[in-house]
Amino acid sequence: MNAPLLRLAIKSLLNRKTTAILTIAAIALSVTLLLGVEKTRVGARASFSNTISGTDLIVGARSGSIQLLLYSVFRIGDATNNISWESYEDIRDWPEVAWSVPISLGDSHQGFRVVGTARDYFRHYNYGRRQALIFGSGQPFEDLFDAVIGADVAAELGYTVGDNIVLAHGAGAFGFTKHADKPFMISGIIAKTGTPIDRSVHVSLEAIEAIHIGWQDGRQPRPGQAASATEARSLALQPKAVTAVLVGLKSRMASFAVQRRINTYGNEALLAILPGVALQQLWDAIGGAETALLAISIMVVVTGFMGMTAVSLSALNERRREMAILRSVGARPAHIFLLLVLESGVLAAAGALAGAAALYAALCIAQPIIQTRFGFYLPIDWPILWELKLLGLTIVAGCISGFVPALLAYRRSLADGMAIRV
Repeated sequence: MNAPLLRLAIKSLLNRKTTAILTIAAIALSVTLLLGVEKTRVGARASFSNTISGTDLIVGARSGSIQLLLYSVFRIGDATNNISWESYEDIRDWPEVAWSVPISLGDSHQGFRVVGTARDYFRHYNYGRRQALIFGSGQPFEDLFDAVIGADVAAELGYTVGDNIVLAHGAGAFGFTKHADKPFMISGIIAKTGTPIDRSVHVSLEAIEAIHIGWQDGRQPRPGQAASATEARSLALQPKAVTAVLVGLKSRMASFAVQRRINTYGNEALLAILPGVALQQLWDAIGGAETALLAISIMVVVTGFMGMTAVSLSALNERRREMAILRSVGARPAHIFLLLVLESGVLAAAGALAGAAALYAALCIAQPIIQTRFGFYLPIDWPILWELKLLGLTIVAGCISGFVPALLAYRRSLADGMAIRV
């Protein structure tokens, strides 16, 4: 690269600060949109893929495979029906099943989902690359009214081990019907995982039964029908139904056979899914939207560069004398051509860097909001190779967009620049 010409291009742009800043801002916004769509796509896929591992099948009431995956793993949406406890026990005892973990959903705590489960949940649930759950402090629940919370619950609400919390009926952000007569004590806090577990409150299945004694069809018990916390401890708290079951098999080769057996289960309508297959179905379902968003982002970038070309062309008439002076002091037509291309390249590079910086600033602000609203974690890490390629292509496209005004300046003669028109 010709260093003197590069310095001259930068000084020329500095003399036209307002136009240069506006052009850089337009390119930066388009680059922010392009990289933002790509980073969200990649981050969402990685976050969803890392949420669960080591689980061979997820079993729930018959509905859609994507719906079952979303409510059982990602805490998005609600189940259409439950699985009877008898069916769960039957499947649990099948010879192909190595372990099974039932989960029960439907309650919340200040907007965080409550997960009723067994202690085996903390032993068998894996995320990422078969990473086990680790307790940052405390231990799994032991007492009937113990609760284990995720890292985000503890951080946002300021909880520590030993604090008391009250659960609410329903999974909305605001639980108006609270189980205030049966408070829970936090027995443990799970270390950060970057999954929906961070935003969940875990209690035992028996505790879920205890807080719903006397409830019918989601309605509070009438006076005299409810049981106190002390009375609940003396009752047989056998669950009647669960929302879903996580299943690990002794051999992964048996996955399809067990899945078929569950899907044709005679006692009730059940559905078994392979988490990886259901996740791929989810990507296939939203793949068209991803492509459309990427195409729109690319068109925005192209529009930005077309605008930069138009600005350069409109300014070219005003720079005729400047070009002629450069020619008069020895600059060749090729130098004029390269100067204008370098100016476009500098604008594109500055816009690309500003856009990348704006994206990371936006991610710092939006990351907790996205995790709260949509339940997936967008990591703030170094750009991946594909993102660096996009930035490089953006700069190359900026240089190419400077070819049209550069070619026009190249063809104009010295006499054209020095002539005085009246």
